[in-house]
Formats: sequence, structure tokens, C-alpha cells
Amino acid sequence: MKARIAIALAALPLALSACATPRPAGPIEVTRFVDTDASAQLGNARLFVETAPGSGEQGLALTPYKNAVARELAAYGYVDDTRASARQTASVSVERSTLEDLDRRGPVSVGAGGSTGSYGSGVGLGLGINLGGGSDDRVVTRMEVRIRDSQSGRVLWEGRALLDAPEGSPLAQNQPAADALAEALFRGFPGNNGETIEVEVNP
Repeated sequence: MKARIAIALAALPLALSACATPRPAGPIEVTRFVDTDASAQLGNARLFVETAPGSGEQGLALTPYKNAVARELAAYGYVDDTRASARQTASVSVERSTLEDLDRRGPVSVGAGGSTGSYGSGVGLGLGINLGGGSDDRVVTRMEVRIRDSQSGRVLWEGRALLDAPEGSPLAQNQPAADALAEALFRGFPGNNGETIEVEVNP
């Protein structure tokens, strides 16, 4: 009996250590919508990257995300240009929250209204995220990008990417998060209309 108790007590620190280990960052959840009638217009165009109205992050805090978007789109022939000269505009919106903030909002569904969006609707898309499996402090970063025709304002493409990471992870910081989100969002651009994919990241 004493031997069993000793074994159980010896195993207890290992169990507690496992419980205290934070979940790694990611995966990044990506959803994209494509105007299939205008897909030929995507890529190989002059582009102006702007801050989307209502973005939670503004000014210098948003700069890493806008730069990352421009860099990823350059791989598809986009050339960064001024608003006056650009044929298309990419509007970038970023929101960052902690799990504590999300807990206060009630059931977790990241996205305006938690509803399922549709292409060009401007309706927030509910992006599910697994918040269980640990009590560690985590930072949730969501980036949305809409590419429009500059003259008509028609939405040609839109995508949303969401990442949660431990507070102490590099991916909880703006620059690494921006790089990871933009790379995931534009992987295989423009993607398939209405698809949702998961992209693994290095924690």
C-alpha cells in the first residue's frame, strides 16, 4: 500500500507539469471568398494597401500587417502603388484580444455576430477556435483583407485568418503574427471560393 502511494506521489509532479504546459500556437484558420467572375483580375496589378474602416489596430501597430500583406501579394504580381494610381485596393483589418477578453464576451465565436459570411457580404465570418486544453494566457489575432477594384469598389476577393498563441510566444507579438497570418492567408492565392483551411505554424 505504501509503495502504491509513493508511486502515485512521484507521478503527481509529472501530471501537474503536463497540465501546466501551454498549448503551442496555431494552427491558423483561414477562410477565403473569391468572385469567380472576376478571378482573372486578381494578381499582376498595381495595388494600394490601406487600413480598413473599423480596424482594431491602427497606425504603427497595423503597419507590420499591411507590409506583410503587400509582400505576400507581390509574389502574385501585385505592385505597391499610391491610392491615385492603383487599380486595386487591399483593405486590412486586424483585431487582437486575450482569452480573458473573449471569455467576457460569452461563448467563443470569433467574428461579427458569429455568423457564416458569404462572398462580398461584408458580414463577419464566425471562425471557431479551440480555447480548451490549458489555463495559459493566450493572445488571439484576427486579420481580414478585402481586395476591391479601385474604380467600381467591387469586392474581388476577401479572406480572414485567425491565430491564437501563448502570451509568451513570439507569435503573440505583432511582427511575427503579421508574417504568419499573411503567409497563411495568401498561400495558394486566390484559393477556392468559400473554402476554410488550417495552416500549421512553428510555435
